[in-house]
Amino acid sequence: MIIGIPKEIKPQENRVGCIPSNVRQLVEHGHTVLVEKDAGIGSGLTDQEYIEAGATIVDTADEVWGRADLIWKVKEPIAEEYPKIREGQILYTYLHLAPDLPQTRALMESGCIAFAYETVEVNGKLPLLQPMSEVAGRLSVQAGAHCLEKYQGGRGVLLGGVPGVPSGEVVVIGGGIVGKNAVAMAVGIGADVTILDINLDVLRWYDDSYHGRVNTLYSSQHNIEESLRKADLLIGAVLVPGAKAPHLVRREHLSLMKPGAAIVDVAVDQGGCVETTHATTHADPTYIVDGIVHYGVANMPGAVARTSTFALNNATLRYGLELADKGWERAIAENEALRKGLNVCKGRITYKAVAEAHGLPYTPV
Repeated sequence: MIIGIPKEIKPQENRVGCIPSNVRQLVEHGHTVLVEKDAGIGSGLTDQEYIEAGATIVDTADEVWGRADLIWKVKEPIAEEYPKIREGQILYTYLHLAPDLPQTRALMESGCIAFAYETVEVNGKLPLLQPMSEVAGRLSVQAGAHCLEKYQGGRGVLLGGVPGVPSGEVVVIGGGIVGKNAVAMAVGIGADVTILDINLDVLRWYDDSYHGRVNTLYSSQHNIEESLRKADLLIGAVLVPGAKAPHLVRREHLSLMKPGAAIVDVAVDQGGCVETTHATTHADPTYIVDGIVHYGVANMPGAVARTSTFALNNATLRYGLELADKGWERAIAENEALRKGLNVCKGRITYKAVAEAHGLPYTPV
């Protein structure tokens, strides 16, 4: 199979879909790998490293897309890339289709076979989403601390406090992978931390793990509103796999928060769990609504591209190899995890939550 690794062109996206060591394995399995010139440069990976791994470097994205049977990416195609997608071509990347009707329609119209990293599922876990959720969770506290600085429009609060001055209050909605990593970072810098979730077993885990150092609350509307009143930093860490995130914090709730408080909505690439969230970029990451600083970067892990690229590649290689070795039809027949990853196939939506989000017909795999 011919596998194409294009350079990511989403603004400030420096990750790359496949690292040289993974290219080497693909080549050893008998596949041809085309890598766009300088595709890995943002992650500190040179063309020479790819050549030594057995890849062929090509000068243009058009050649990668035009020749490859399987396109191996990081982020969803953007409008500039839609015309490059061919009928029958396999797309293997993050897609986040539920809040993105234009991309959904473009993939359907192309006739491609599109696999979404974020819906590949094993025993209720999302192995291709997890590494980036870990990165984003840790970055969320770092980004939030920056948002709270006075010259960013924030309250001027140091989350860890200093002797004689209270620590900042961090509230995390959602206790999954993002939440666990956000809480670990927030506790580590000395903040007062509250976690909300609807799963009591998850809350028990936090209570047992942190021995009372973290406040745990059931995620009811009342408890969210009361938590907002005290929050210096709110982190949205809600995930409904493959679906649009519910708006648990609405615009009218912003008036409950302290002036200059900050929101980091990690769920932004699934539409956000805060109504006033919209996607931003690393070049212009924040905006202010009703006196509250919002951070909505939709590709947060791109800020630490090298770490993120290697973490992602550790997870994606296994399934990518399977698609390349077996072809998509045999791969989904033999691997339920990959079957759940198939979102669009030859013009049809094959992931129910995506179809429901857009009111389009759903075709079971």
